[in-house]
Amino acid sequence: MSTPHCAEIDRAEINRANSQHSTGPKTPAGKKQSSLNALRHGLTGQIVVMPCEDLQAYQFHLKSFTDEYHPQGATEANLVQALADASWRLNRVAALETNLLTLGTARESEPIAGALAIAAALESQSKALANLSMHSQRLSRQFERTVLQLRDLQKIRRAQEKKDLDNLLDITEMYQAKGETYCPSGDGFVFSQTQINESIRTRNRERLISEAEDYRDRDAA
Repeated sequence: MSTPHCAEIDRAEINRANSQHSTGPKTPAGKKQSSLNALRHGLTGQIVVMPCEDLQAYQFHLKSFTDEYHPQGATEANLVQALADASWRLNRVAALETNLLTLGTARESEPIAGALAIAAALESQSKALANLSMHSQRLSRQFERTVLQLRDLQKIRRAQEKKDLDNLLDITEMYQAKGETYCPSGDGFVFSQTQINESIRTRNRERLISEAEDYRDRDAA
């Protein structure tokens, strides 16, 4: 019964010993590579908001997409989330590119010296900039595909909603003509009263427009 306990203690000792040998990069080159790894994870991994970024700013960013697309259901909500995340990462790419180019020009005040410093930064950071450009293109394609997918899904959903609302109004008018009250939920309709009222106003407006056009055509004849 004591062997597993001893083995557990041995593993703990080994882990502590290993931790003493793995304290992270110490040289400037190692630290730079580590930072680049973090940037790479921030552009391609599951982390959306990096520790150095403003979580509240991201929340406002996400809300702007939600307010624009008004997602209905889990699938649309996930697509809107994907749009916001891709856009957030694209903004990060732009910020990283700016940081790379201004890193070598921060101390230059003369225009010519600044231009030369930018050219030098472009040359020295060419690999990092090419990597950022690759991520930018990938994220742009991802954003465009997600927009198309979301719009197609919402188009299908709205067409079905309109069809169901038209059926609901037809049934309601039929019951009203007989002096009876119709309960939509009894037939599986799940529209809110606000949606129903808006649909009624739209139908009445369309009828008034049609009647006005008929009157104009008769008057012209």
